Amino acid sequence: MDEKILKWLFDIKLAIEEIDGYFDGKQRDFSEYTRNIMLKRAIERNLEIIGEAVSRISKEDSGIVDKITNARSIIGLRNQVIHAYDNISDENIWSIITTHLPKLKEEVNELIGNTID
Repeated sequence: MDEKILKWLFDIKLAIEEIDGYFDGKQRDFSEYTRNIMLKRAIERNLEIIGEAVSRISKEDSGIVDKITNARSIIGLRNQVIHAYDNISDENIWSIITTHLPKLKEEVNELIGNTID
């Protein structure tokens, strides 16, 4: 695997780990999320990083990005967070971090693992 792609996969992995770290030792609580503007912005920033990395991977190697579920939606979310920031739904972001990020984490770890083995 190309070193640039591997670096972007690690960027995704680190961004997911950072989001997970915001909840270390705490129960994930939607109402707390909606009240904590700093937490929301930090998560949105990491989602931007994830989306940008997936976008770069898609331009470099469509075969790799095909192994990432909902790659186009991830890129679309990045564009929404950056360009339509005033139209972001707390419920949508919460669904992404509780439902979709665990799957993405699994896929990225598998892609990274396949290059190290």
